[in-house]
Amino acid sequence: MKRSSWKEYQKEIADDRYYYARSCIRQNFFPGSEAAFLDIMRNDLGKDVLDDPLHTSCTGIGYHSDIVPLETIMTVVARQFALMTAAGYENFTSSCITSFGIYTEILETWHEFPETEARTRENLFKATGREFRIPRNIAHTSDVIFHNREQIAARMVHPLMNVETGAPLKGVEHIGCHYAKIFPKSGIGGSEFPYVLAGMIEAWGGEVVDYPERRHCCGFGFRNYLVQANRGYSVANSQKKFASMAPYRPDFIVCNCPGCAMFLDKWQYTIAEMEGVTYGPNGRGIPVITYEEMAGLVLGYDPWQLGMQMHQVDVEPLLDKMGVKYDPDAKYLGNNGKLIGKPEQAVVNCCSQERTYEVRQ
Repeated sequence: MKRSSWKEYQKEIADDRYYYARSCIRQNFFPGSEAAFLDIMRNDLGKDVLDDPLHTSCTGIGYHSDIVPLETIMTVVARQFALMTAAGYENFTSSCITSFGIYTEILETWHEFPETEARTRENLFKATGREFRIPRNIAHTSDVIFHNREQIAARMVHPLMNVETGAPLKGVEHIGCHYAKIFPKSGIGGSEFPYVLAGMIEAWGGEVVDYPERRHCCGFGFRNYLVQANRGYSVANSQKKFASMAPYRPDFIVCNCPGCAMFLDKWQYTIAEMEGVTYGPNGRGIPVITYEEMAGLVLGYDPWQLGMQMHQVDVEPLLDKMGVKYDPDAKYLGNNGKLIGKPEQAVVNCCSQERTYEVRQ
């Protein structure tokens, strides 16, 4: 019975020739991750990925905030598919979890209510003169990295292992809500047993941390954060997760959603300022990374070229454990070699007191 149910949550992931849709917000939070995805896919794996400058935001944040109407976002998404069609591609991959959820929701709506697809096609043609084909395959970019995890493992320079002890590094994987909770069969493993990030960690030598609030939301929730008066809900959700995972002493947190990575990274500093609590050793936070950054480190990429200096919680403890070589003086240098400015406090170590957590057996 278990094996039968697991088969229902597998998905087809195209092997090559991807039309790539960037995220509208990731480039502000972790600007190196999307460039890393392209480098890994093209240069390390030899894949054909089109990074089309003509595509736009899917307007998902506006849609989920009740600003962009359903009919409008359908037309916007149809234009993305039209650009893919015009470029001669049929495998669509999106960088953003919310976009992935939007594309999945709209395709499902068109399937269940064909009249909405017909109306969308009419609206698109009136607005742009474009036509589109439905993607043959649609996947999130974390699906694509997961699909190629063994090829990446074969090229590993720095496994997810402690170079001093040889022990696997402990990774907390956090799955974005819009990846598999909207349509569980659209995500590898569904909403209860998603394996897309866990599979990467295990393939690259790490150990996945299981803890009570593993499937709890990060707290972003759009209106939880976009409305200032609601932000207490957002930070409280993140705090609940940190308090639950901290006793297991994770070495890092990896996310496949831009919002989740940003909040789990930056809320640690907020909580330290508000309550004098940190969740990592020695008054530091737990490093939070994206799956592209994780793949890049495994493949031997320079962490500053990956953009990891943009993290609120410093990543150096993780780099040291992995044996990654880096130049500390180059951390805040721009492409021209000049200092871009150093934050007052990139490490969460502002507190005189640190809550002590016992490791659960």
